Amino acid sequence: MALDQSFVGRSYPPTDPYEVGREKIREFAVAVGDANPAYADPEAAKALGHPDVLAPPTFVFAITFKAAGKVIEDPQLGLDYSRVVHGDQKFTYTRPVYAGDRLTVTSTIEAIKSMAGNDILDIRGEVHDAAGEHVVTAWTKLVARAAEPAAEGA
Repeated sequence: MALDQSFVGRSYPPTDPYEVGREKIREFAVAVGDANPAYADPEAAKALGHPDVLAPPTFVFAITFKAAGKVIEDPQLGLDYSRVVHGDQKFTYTRPVYAGDRLTVTSTIEAIKSMAGNDILDIRGEVHDAAGEHVVTAWTKLVARAAEPAAEGA
């Protein structure tokens, strides 16, 4: 069953603030195999002109995808998450994410398309800091695969 097009443009309330920790940044950098010292050493980050350790560019996926959960779990939308695969991800930054940032995310359904029985859902996550300043916009594309046709005689 195709997702309801009337949900395009719907925004969900901002998340509770997420405090970005140095250790979380370091762990993420290790997990993605990026040894940039600015991700782990405050002095290395400051030598590059940053106020503190900065996060790798894809770090915000963890908080924007969690925020997209409000969309995914909306019973009125009717998305069957058991059939969902991650289709794409992109980010546009106003500034880097730093240790100590307190970030909130507001998710908006940007597009819903149906192709070959699959539903494609584009979610935009606007990330702001504690002062309300824009930090990054993240776009997540989810594909809800079409249900398998019933086997003959089943």
